Amino acid sequence: MAYEQFAYVYDELMQDVPYDEWVAWVSQHVEANSTIADVGCGTGTATLLLAEHYRVTGIDLSEEMLEIAQEKAMEQQQKIDFWCQDMREIELPAPVDAMTILCDSLNYLKTEADVQQTFERAARTLKEGGKLLFDVHSPHKMETLFNGKTYATHAEQSSYIWFADPGEAPLSVVHELTFFIEDEDGRYDRVDETHHQRTYPPEQYVTWLREAGFRTLAVTGDFTSDAPTPTAERIFFVAEKI
Repeated sequence: MAYEQFAYVYDELMQDVPYDEWVAWVSQHVEANSTIADVGCGTGTATLLLAEHYRVTGIDLSEEMLEIAQEKAMEQQQKIDFWCQDMREIELPAPVDAMTILCDSLNYLKTEADVQQTFERAARTLKEGGKLLFDVHSPHKMETLFNGKTYATHAEQSSYIWFADPGEAPLSVVHELTFFIEDEDGRYDRVDETHHQRTYPPEQYVTWLREAGFRTLAVTGDFTSDAPTPTAERIFFVAEKI
C-alpha cells in the first residue's frame, strides 16, 4: 500500500470524514481510560480524538503518516506513542484492553490469509476479554460505488482525480489516484499512486474471528446499531477475545 506522497495531502482531502462518529461508536463498547491500540491510524486524527478518553497507542505501516500524526500530537500536547508496524505482525510491550482498525484500514490487506493473520495477531495483543473493533467496506459498496467510477475534488492546495475499478480478486478494487499538489511558487506537481482494497461477506469475517479466538458481539451497518441492510456501505464489527 502506497502512502508516500498521499500522506501530505491526506488530512486536507479527508476533512469531511466523520471521525467523531467512529470515536462515538468505540465509546459505546469500550470503557473510558482503557488501553487501546489504534491500528492503521494514518495521520492520527481519530487517534487524537480517542486519546481524549483512552490511553492510546497509534500503529501504522506508513512512516510518513506517523510523522504527521506525531507532529499533530505534539501540537495538541498529547503524549501518544506511535509505532511503525504491519498490522499482521503487531507486537506491543503489554496486552491492551481494545484494538481498533478504523476507516476501512483492514480492507488494504490483499489476501484471506492476511486478514486471518491479523485477527490472530490481534488475539495475542489483547487481554482476556479484550475487544477488537473494526469496520470494512460492504460487498455492495465494492460492486456499485467502486465499480468503474471516477471521482474528483479540488481543495485549497491540492486536487485529485480518483479512478476506482474492479480488481482481479472477488470484491476487490484498484484505486488509481492522481494528485496535483501546489508548490510555494504556485505551480502544481503531479503525483500518481495506486491503492488496492478487498473485502469479504460479513459472515466470512465472523468465521475468521471465531477461528482466531473471538466471539462476535455485534455486526452493524453505517454507524447505526442495526444489522447491515443490503445497501449498507460500511459494516462494523465488535468482537471479544475468549
